[in-house]
Amino acid sequence: MKKVYLDNASTTAIRTEVIEEITKVMASDFGNPSSTHSFGRNAKTIVELSRKSIAKHLNCTAQEIIFTSGGTEADNWVLRSAVEDLKIERIITSRIEHHAVLHTVMALEEEYAVQVDYVKVNSDGSLDLTHLSNLLAEDKKTLVSLMHVNNETGTVLDLDRVGVICRQYNALFHSDTVQSVGKTEIDLQNIPVDFIAASAHKFHGPKGIGFAFIRKNSGLQPLIFGGEQEKGLRAGTEAVHQIAGMAKALTISYENLDEERNHISDLKKYLISQLELHFPGFRINGKASDFYNIINVILPFSSDKTAMLLFSLDMKGIAVSRGSACQSGSIKPSHVLKEMLSETDLKLPNLRISFSHYNTKEDIDWLIESLGSL
Repeated sequence: MKKVYLDNASTTAIRTEVIEEITKVMASDFGNPSSTHSFGRNAKTIVELSRKSIAKHLNCTAQEIIFTSGGTEADNWVLRSAVEDLKIERIITSRIEHHAVLHTVMALEEEYAVQVDYVKVNSDGSLDLTHLSNLLAEDKKTLVSLMHVNNETGTVLDLDRVGVICRQYNALFHSDTVQSVGKTEIDLQNIPVDFIAASAHKFHGPKGIGFAFIRKNSGLQPLIFGGEQEKGLRAGTEAVHQIAGMAKALTISYENLDEERNHISDLKKYLISQLELHFPGFRINGKASDFYNIINVILPFSSDKTAMLLFSLDMKGIAVSRGSACQSGSIKPSHVLKEMLSETDLKLPNLRISFSHYNTKEDIDWLIESLGSL
């Protein structure tokens, strides 16, 4: 059976070169980076060269990159330390954030009685930045946490503009950039953001490794205590092979960014043209011009097809999703689409289709043919 993977917003296939890098490090450089002998020093060198490489691609300093187990840990750490250590009194976020942010914010609201305000969401999935300014006009020590690229709709936040608004009101700015790191240019010298979170498995690296960018002199304190690893900010022996794999994946992603972005953008345009041709009643949740590798659509099928849609496509070897993979076992409607759609539209079959450079036009043809036979 033909296998087609169109769920790259949930995870990506690891590049062959990355697997080779991880295997090489696992076999040759098994030392503990905190050990002072040559085995430890070799491992430490790999960790620090990886850190420098990642920092170079994002135009920040190496000491501002702290390795974590992934985006979820990075988000939890920034939000929690901002409240506990930086004495943030209010968090401004949106109801369409990833649950790594939303659930952490809810927990902090309960534990610390921190004030939580939500920026209004427009019907196209974009955020009302005038509303953000109005919220910030209330003078309180504030952290704004808004994601760069929405993982369900691909809606893009203007990081520069939000950063400028936050600076204007002396608010700290955190962005979950899990869907954008490795897939678009991010210049941390010039974007006024204080903290970002990233995860290697979203840019063809290994799972279980990510990083936080923590702007220097931010005052953030550790979430995990123990040894002095990661400049005393994140205890635990570093996963040297994972870190090396992540750095390799990011380097290859940025070396091939233009070529792969063009290829994926063409695929997205092709999919839209095929949907227009075969399913003229389909609608895009968000805008066609949203992030190039994600599209979320409502299909002109009856609502009774909703429950079996993913299963039917899976039986044809096609992997897509109805939203975040972290809640794909849930039958509840997506919390993101809930903010954008009417009750009637929420019941209709919707799909999140997300591409990588490994996809082809033949993959799209098979998806369209399979949808037509449902």
